[in-house]
Amino acid sequence: MSIIGDLISFILHIDVHLTTLVNDYGLLIYLILFAIVFIETGIVIFPFLPGDSLLFAAGALSALSGSTLNWFLLIIIMAVAAVLGDSLNYYLGSKLGNNMLKHKRLKKFIDGKRMRQAELFFEKNGGKAIMIGRFIPFIRTFIPFIAGMSKMNYTHFILYNIIGGCIWVFIGVGSGYLFGNIPIIKEHFSLVVLLIVAISVIPIIISYFKSRKSDSGDKTI
Repeated sequence: MSIIGDLISFILHIDVHLTTLVNDYGLLIYLILFAIVFIETGIVIFPFLPGDSLLFAAGALSALSGSTLNWFLLIIIMAVAAVLGDSLNYYLGSKLGNNMLKHKRLKKFIDGKRMRQAELFFEKNGGKAIMIGRFIPFIRTFIPFIAGMSKMNYTHFILYNIIGGCIWVFIGVGSGYLFGNIPIIKEHFSLVVLLIVAISVIPIIISYFKSRKSDSGDKTI
């Protein structure tokens, strides 16, 4: 199976894979989860790693009796990972942004279309894009990078970064803890993951149609 196929399988069946990881690695699972969230949010060439579905699945597992995972510890660890990841991404954008986009090899890993969507989203929403972007797959990886490239004030950035990161993790883990083990959700977990992804991209769709409407309005003037 291809790497992309393996990744899709991991995301769609993340509850099964996460259970296996917990059984195999015990308390080291916290470090693994920290690494996944940190890399997904912190390194601009890895926007395809699972985010929302990982939080939900981890929260669901933490609700099981006798689980190695503790929901409160999960929220703290993954919130720290999310905040530090965005901070690293901001730093990379501020110091290396333009050079990375010009680098032939690195450019292959950076989706130009997603980057442009993130730029538009950032321009329209300003500082709030840091917080709102947390809930949008792919976009959340590019937003802090663009903030760094644009030399956004770091004090302003870190405020939205902390608020957005904590809310994102709390909602993701909390919803999994509360609803992840409801029989109908547990039996159709793959569909739930797809629904989570679908809901997450709604802001992109809204932003896209707003920009098109705005562009068409400008042309008629």
